[in-house]
Formats: sequence, structure tokens, C-alpha cells
Amino acid sequence: MIRVRGLRKSYGGRAVLAGVDAEAPEGSIVTLVGPSGCGKSTLLRCFNALTSFDAGTLEVAGFRLTGGVTPGPGELVKLRSTVAMVFQELHLFPHLSLLDNVTLAPRVVRKTPRAEAERHGLELLGLVGLAERALARPAELSGGQKQRVAIARAVAQGARVLLLDEPTSALDAALREDMRELLLRAARGELSPGPEARPLTLVVVTHDRSLAAALGGVSWRLDAGRVVASG
Repeated sequence: MIRVRGLRKSYGGRAVLAGVDAEAPEGSIVTLVGPSGCGKSTLLRCFNALTSFDAGTLEVAGFRLTGGVTPGPGELVKLRSTVAMVFQELHLFPHLSLLDNVTLAPRVVRKTPRAEAERHGLELLGLVGLAERALARPAELSGGQKQRVAIARAVAQGARVLLLDEPTSALDAALREDMRELLLRAARGELSPGPEARPLTLVVVTHDRSLAAALGGVSWRLDAGRVVASG
């Protein structure tokens, strides 16, 4: 269950989130929609403590975050491995191959042996259609391909929840359709390495109405720092 209660966040006396209350079942696709400046991206970043908040509570994937309380370093590592962010800027490591980008967190954070991490990494790159580019560098890819790698990297680190900020904003119409299908596959568990499907919860900030409609699930509409409609 995702549950947000009374969540507030201010910058310099200006309320960006003014008491957000919303919830959705685990395994949902949640889209955050609304006008620019309404607090969507700020709320998204609160889900894995990339942005702190002043008051209220947020529960996701078994973690409970409380306003004004900063999780310890160990708890932050667990949280951000479980609730992973795919940034608009993607933040792939330019000096590493795609395979190394995907396998770095499992090897360093989860201490997965290199051979096992690379086997899973190649499987994931295959699932997103990039197995043949495993040794390429990010600079050699298109924007859509980079986003696929970023999603594969998040899944590889054991994420149960994916946070995505405007995943189709820089894509043309054909690539937007590809991204919608990839996100639906992730939600169904089709990107899980190995024989077992592991469905993911998605929380997606978007201005793309067609994306929100195609993903279905639960839509939270924000305005002036509050969820004014959910359904």
C-alpha cells in the first residue's frame, strides 16, 4: 500500500505541498498529473527521501517516512534500492558500458558476485531490447535507449517501486509508444530477470495525457500542492 497523509513541504515560506492525502494499492501504476508548479515532482522525490518534507507521513514498500525526520544512511540505502528513481536527466555513468551501468549497484551495494550480476544484467538488457549494445557507452545511444537502460538499472538493483519523472517528455511519438509499452511490461513483472515475474509499482509524473490514459491505474491530480482528485 502507498499511503500519504498530511504531507507538507515549504521552500522559503512558500508551501509547495500543502497537506497531501492520497493512497493506492501496492502493485498500482500511479500517475501524478496537474499544472506546472503544482508539486508533482516534489512529491515524487519525497517517496525515496531525495527531498525531505516538513510534516506528515508517507508509507511505501514497507517503509514509513515521517516529516522532519531524516532516515539514517543504512536505511536510505535500503529505501533507494527498493524505491528507485529514474530521473529525467537519467544520470547514466558516461564512462561505463551499458552492462557496467546496470550491474554497478548490485555488485557494490548488494555484493552480488560479478558473474551473477553480469548474467542478470545481460538478461535485463535483452528484456529491454539492448543486449547487443551491452558494451556500448551511453553517448552512443538515443534518448529512448538511454531511458531503457535507466529502467533496467533500477530493476537490477532489486527495486519494487519505480519513480519516473516525465519519462516521455523528450521522445517523439513513436518512441513515446515504445516507452508506454515498456512501462506496462515493468508493471506486469515482465522485466524481472529469471523465471519468476515480479510486478512493480510505478509512480509516474507526466504532462502526457495519452501516457496517463494508456497506463491506467490510479491518477492523482495535484493543484496548489494538494491532491484534488484521485481515481
